[in-house]
Amino acid sequence: MVKRWTALAALGAVMLMLPVSAHAFEKIDSRTDFVSLIDGKALTRFGIKLDVTGQGDILGRGFGRDVTGAWQWQGNYFCRSLYWGTYDLGYNCQEVRVNGDTLRFTSDQGAGDSADLKLR
Repeated sequence: MVKRWTALAALGAVMLMLPVSAHAFEKIDSRTDFVSLIDGKALTRFGIKLDVTGQGDILGRGFGRDVTGAWQWQGNYFCRSLYWGTYDLGYNCQEVRVNGDTLRFTSDQGAGDSADLKLR
């Protein structure tokens, strides 16, 4: 009986160490699925509020500056050109994943930095 409890405790400890959130985000592969998520909602994060429209516009504010840009869906990626005030953030194609009301954008087709934004 003691061996059984020891084994269960060890299994429980291992499960707590597994990265749960890595499995919770699901990849968005189509423009249609992406638009259905963002339609009528803003993308928010501390200091940032963006409207990403189904027509391909990006408008909002980020840390006191206007954010403007345009996006299109290419293959399996959200590709955008973006300005933060007068600063050109350039063109980048990003992997998009969803978990509940959170969208995770990962630059460089999923190989770069990530940012999580809430749908509000």
